[in-house]
Amino acid sequence: MNPMSRSGTVRGVVRRPSGLWATLVGVAFFAAACSRGGGGATAAAGTTGSSTSTEAPTTATTAATTTTSSSTTTTKPETVTTAPVITPGPNGLIRGMTGPAVQQLRQRLANLRFDVDPAKASYDSPTYFAVVAFQKQQNLPRTGKADQNTLTLLAAAGLGAPMLPNGEPTRIEIDLKRQVLQYWIGGRLTKVLPVSTGSGQHYCVPASKGGGCAVAVTPGGSFRVNRKILGQRISKLGELYNPMYFNGGIAIHGEPAVPNQPASHGCVRIPMNSSLWMFNSVTIGTPVYVLGGKAAPVPFNELAPPDPAAGPSTPAPPPTIGPATTTTLAPTKPPGFPI
Repeated sequence: MNPMSRSGTVRGVVRRPSGLWATLVGVAFFAAACSRGGGGATAAAGTTGSSTSTEAPTTATTAATTTTSSSTTTTKPETVTTAPVITPGPNGLIRGMTGPAVQQLRQRLANLRFDVDPAKASYDSPTYFAVVAFQKQQNLPRTGKADQNTLTLLAAAGLGAPMLPNGEPTRIEIDLKRQVLQYWIGGRLTKVLPVSTGSGQHYCVPASKGGGCAVAVTPGGSFRVNRKILGQRISKLGELYNPMYFNGGIAIHGEPAVPNQPASHGCVRIPMNSSLWMFNSVTIGTPVYVLGGKAAPVPFNELAPPDPAAGPSTPAPPPTIGPATTTTLAPTKPPGFPI
């Protein structure tokens, strides 16, 4: 693992690396930071923990922002009313159950922007992941079971509070400590998803797939989505579905296995049922803020896969005066972002 810290660090924020530093990537390791913890790599002894640089609030009344031509910003509070407490059976509501209580659960989760269809009445995988996301957001035990404590808090909960109150109206926020993602569109909270990020474990790639060892880390910082690939992509470490790259070879992508704790090689796993909707909604250039993580290099110093649509590139002639410069997509630090 290259111990070198990224340039342009402000507390918990990492700017994109320079073009010279990014060229250290080996072509054989495209997207090695992603995919399943066991897909094509073996774990080695030792783990590394991430230091938390900011604490993200859990719930609050949120406000939609409207920018006028004079660059002033007005706010319109957006609230969700409380709901009656759902009464489950003696064992709570769990996977496989159906009925009115489950439909009430789904409706309440949908009202709070968790990704579940409120019209259905079955406790299926999307319902399980929505419950896990709520439990992560509220710092509850991550069981995926709607027990009485979870249902009581769910009835009284408000919308998730912004992790960056002064961030861009449309942005993605990822809290590494709580393992939850919040997606804002036009100042309104639109989706809340459970995630699984870098496990912190050392791992090695077999020699047959290029060799090398790294640490499974999801670096903290501010980035922008710069590459999207629809459908399945097979990397050196496994499969990614609808990946959206935002930090070198690190992407937000669909994954059948989204454990309740960090378990990836560095990518941000989201449930399969949410990945296509996110892919279609998120545009190139959307800011991505990763909170609670160390400033660190991408494993193997990866770049995102090249875009075949861009065609072959013609090398530029060597400069005659001074070093070459590279322009990168990096979000402007929002007002009030902690330094």
